[in-house]
Amino acid sequence: MKMEEKIEAGKKYVMHTYNRLPILLEKGQGSVVWDTDGNAYLDFVGGIAVNCLGHSHPVIVEAIKEQADKMIHCSNLYWIEPQIELAKILVEHSVMDKAFFCNSGAEANEGAIKLARKWGKGRFEIISAVHSFHGRTMGALAATGQEKYQKNFVPTLTGFKYAGFNDLESIAGMVDKNTCAIMLEPIQGEGGVNEPDPEFFKGIRQLCDEYNLLLIFDEVQTGIGRTGKPFAYQHYGIEPDIITLAKGLGGGVPVGAMLAKDAVAESFEPGDHASTFGGNPLVSHVAHKVCQTVFAPEFLEAVNDKSEYFRGKLEGLKEEFPFVVRIKGKGLMIGLELSKDATAIPAAMLSRGILINAIGTSVLRFVPALTIEKSEIDQLIEALKESFREVLA
Repeated sequence: MKMEEKIEAGKKYVMHTYNRLPILLEKGQGSVVWDTDGNAYLDFVGGIAVNCLGHSHPVIVEAIKEQADKMIHCSNLYWIEPQIELAKILVEHSVMDKAFFCNSGAEANEGAIKLARKWGKGRFEIISAVHSFHGRTMGALAATGQEKYQKNFVPTLTGFKYAGFNDLESIAGMVDKNTCAIMLEPIQGEGGVNEPDPEFFKGIRQLCDEYNLLLIFDEVQTGIGRTGKPFAYQHYGIEPDIITLAKGLGGGVPVGAMLAKDAVAESFEPGDHASTFGGNPLVSHVAHKVCQTVFAPEFLEAVNDKSEYFRGKLEGLKEEFPFVVRIKGKGLMIGLELSKDATAIPAAMLSRGILINAIGTSVLRFVPALTIEKSEIDQLIEALKESFREVLA
């Protein structure tokens, strides 16, 4: 069956919840993927910041094989050794004390919302940010400050307010007797790779301390080395009370986590929250191996070196293309903001064998494997130049 026929079958049998590009990916190695017709593409989407070690990395492949030979799943009614090891490495590389495991970022954020409400003892409101994204389950959707995701699913869960991101005064003005937490992304991902001013989170931390509020950091996209540190909060000189993780945590296997400090985590008791598949032996063993690899100082040094190189190359585009406004993000979570409509650029790049995606109408997002090579960055830059000339010149 040809690729086009397989795609037609997909249209017939798979729900239409994505606007998919017309290729069917079959295999990958490092930062290269191939479709079923044998065409190769450089992958700068990385499963949307999931494939932190690239495709079919030997660490991940061997971890899957090793654990599959032992045990794939058992219930959380029993202790699971790989889960304990994963919790330990996450706690030891952060300021958190306890971990809860689930299967996705949305689930991690659902857990954080429930934990914050239980901790709040009657206080139930959570302040999040305009342009935030926390997931598509009903609780995470309610926390997401974007009407376009919510409009078809009203009424959403009550108890959420949306303040300006990077606007301390806006957030402070929404705090009242019902507020229990402030929930923010260190860098807004789906909102456009938006960074705050350096002092913003220090002000938020002080606000939380003053009013006895929890600070929840959604690090689903920024965590596990993506920004050049184990966790993005480490750039800002503050400590959150809860961190949510997924995406890069498993390097491709579905695993999410919620980390919390003891004083918060102790609010949960057996029965308050659970996940049948959360932290099962297979995903926990793989995620532990991923963390061991990514948290190594030399690995993170390489991420920061490639980030600096990548950003320098993108800055160079400004000389030829005046519609390039700025480069945003940290580490290998990079956004390129344009003053022109960028939505046609991913298709133009696809025709040149490069996978990227656009956020909204003006930002191109690059979240490649943290193992991306500088030579592969060079290929992206040349393809961007050609695409800009073709589509936007």
